[in-house]
This record gives sequence, structure tokens and C-alpha cells, in this order.
Amino acid sequence: QVQLVESGGGLVQTGGSLRLSCAASGRTVSNYKMGWFRQAPGKEREFVAGINWSVGTTYYEDSVKGRFTISRDTNRNTVYLQMNSLKPEDTAVYYCAARYGLGFSTGPQSWNYWGQGTQVTVSS
Repeated sequence: QVQLVESGGGLVQTGGSLRLSCAASGRTVSNYKMGWFRQAPGKEREFVAGINWSVGTTYYEDSVKGRFTISRDTNRNTVYLQMNSLKPEDTAVYYCAARYGLGFSTGPQSWNYWGQGTQVTVSS
């Protein structure tokens, strides 16, 4: 089992920045892919960014490329999502997720473990 705990959400104005953190515990995540997803009211959960923990390869959804950066701290077993130039359409509950297995998938159904989520609200 892998436990994931997110933090860092909040209210920010358009153009502002936030950094989300996801602390992983339980099994070692060195063989996992870690990701961030988000879900806005009335919408499906969507992939935002991901990272291959062992080699650091990163993946981004098109709308956040150049604005969001995913990274990990292997000593702290923590993955981060730095979000800059935030827009009102970024408003959502953001979830950290972990996936064990070959390849990389952006489909939520392919991810094994989830955090409880943290709210990000961007005001216009």
C-alpha cells in the first residue's frame, strides 16, 4: 500500500502561483510513476502532470505546459507541482496519484493509489 497526502492548495488571484506537495509513505515509490490530476465541478478527472520516479522523466497536459512543473525529492519521498501563471480555468480539486507498472498512462483508471485531494481556486 502507498499512502499519499497532498497539501498546498488555496485561493490565489489570476496570474499567481501555488506549489502543491504530495508526501508518499508505505511502500517505496522508486518503481512508481507519480502524477497530479484535477477535477472541476461537473467535469471528469483529468491528467495534469506526471513523473517517472526512478529516472525523472516528466509528462504534461498541453494546457499546463510552460506554466506547471512537476518534480520530486527522493530524500523526502515527496512530489511537487509548481503552478505559475494560474488561470480561473485551473480551479479544481487536485489529486496526487501513484501508478505501478510499465509505461505511462494519463487515464485515471490506470492509477493505483490516490490522495484525498486539495482545493485550488483561482479568482479572476
